[in-house]
Amino acid sequence: MPSRARPLALRPGRVTKHAVLALFVVAALVPVYFMVTNSLKTGDEYVSNPYGLPKHLVVSTLGEALHGGDLYRWLLNSTVFTVASVAISTAIAALGAYAVSFMRWRPGSWVLSALIALMVLPPIVLIVPLFKLMADLGQLNTYRGVIAVYTGLMLPFSTFLLASFFRTVPGELLEAARLDGAGHLRTLRAVVLPLSVPALVTTATVQALWVWNEVLIAVVFLQRDDLRTLMVGITLFRSRYHLDIPLVMAGMLWATIPMLLLYLAGQRFFIRGLTAGATKG
Repeated sequence: MPSRARPLALRPGRVTKHAVLALFVVAALVPVYFMVTNSLKTGDEYVSNPYGLPKHLVVSTLGEALHGGDLYRWLLNSTVFTVASVAISTAIAALGAYAVSFMRWRPGSWVLSALIALMVLPPIVLIVPLFKLMADLGQLNTYRGVIAVYTGLMLPFSTFLLASFFRTVPGELLEAARLDGAGHLRTLRAVVLPLSVPALVTTATVQALWVWNEVLIAVVFLQRDDLRTLMVGITLFRSRYHLDIPLVMAGMLWATIPMLLLYLAGQRFFIRGLTAGATKG
């Protein structure tokens, strides 16, 4: 008689890993579920059933959230701060990472070590000196001042991440570019950057997520109503409509959509950019 195939048995270690991963997924998705479902409910339905699915979809709450405050203005301000600071920081970080990775100069390793040390420095300890500096320069309540602060705070991480990836670029390509008469800027533009698209997308995505969700610097340095960012505005939006939870959830959903679209657009580069720099021995 043919022998029966034994069912595959899962190893205890593998089961534990799967359970831990499932727990993390659930913990991450529960707040999203709460936000999305309650943004599509009426106030009465939320009070009676805050954790269940909506019985009748109320799409009008999303429209009310857009007109319940200066959401368009907050969205524009956040977009300006995010795009400008990410673009400037990525450009400067690419230049610095190239210098640290390929140019033979003695302080290069010291600069990289200093950048790693700055990465562990919490931004909150820099608030007072930065505020004093911006006040002396007359840059409080300006786009330029906050963009400069965001750019400076993001540079250590951006330079470190790009330098880790640049070092995986084959040296033969750089040598060939030098033999063709290319200088450092041309080599960076024509050889290194095209090969580093995953790292550039990863860097820009991580920076954009941080700037978009940042609140402390925006509250301290932007005290005018017309300069508020989306996250600061959502905080005020919540205090204004604290009894209408579906309206608050709809506002938070609008604040989440742009970054979700950004991540989905660069998803295929994101994981490669995070892990590529760690593969070189």
